Amino acid sequence: MARPIAKDHDAKRVHILKTAARVFAQTGFARASMSQVARDCGVSKANIYHYYDSKDALLFDILDTYLLALRDRILLLPLGGMTPDAQLRAIVAETLHAYDGMDDEHKIQTEGLPLLPPAQQAILKGYQRDMVARFSDVIAANAPGVFAHDPQKLRATVMSVFGMLNWFYMWNNAADDAARAEYAELVTRLTLSGVAGL
Repeated sequence: MARPIAKDHDAKRVHILKTAARVFAQTGFARASMSQVARDCGVSKANIYHYYDSKDALLFDILDTYLLALRDRILLLPLGGMTPDAQLRAIVAETLHAYDGMDDEHKIQTEGLPLLPPAQQAILKGYQRDMVARFSDVIAANAPGVFAHDPQKLRATVMSVFGMLNWFYMWNNAADDAARAEYAELVTRLTLSGVAGL
């Protein structure tokens, strides 16, 4: 007979994911151990293995949970009826707010994603491509004459915008909602002013 799922299974899983993300970000994935994750979670090592059979499985679930939620938040943002500049302002602000509280998950992407099996990497990179495509559409709409026949310039612009957003946590990880909104507006204005000059 299969073991029944505990009522608090999902809450424990979320706790494990957040704690493991912090351990991996602070210690480095290669140096971190499941014993350390269990200790920081306040549970036994056996309990961790009840949820995840390996450190790699835990890493994938951290990144899959984080990137899927981020992708859905960006793709499901209602932009219909907005002007192109308002769309950009909305998607930049939404992304920056979605990053709030996710610094550890964000940090371990760079180290962790290449360590996963190709099939799992493909899933995660698919989420990233979806987000890049959404940003590309919005940015291109703000300067159609600039990007219509130059996809490389569009990609470089989109990745530059992501660069500004992605490194925000490194120098302002304690930012509140107002600070994030202010920085989102700065990124939007820089982008709109910049594409006009391309």
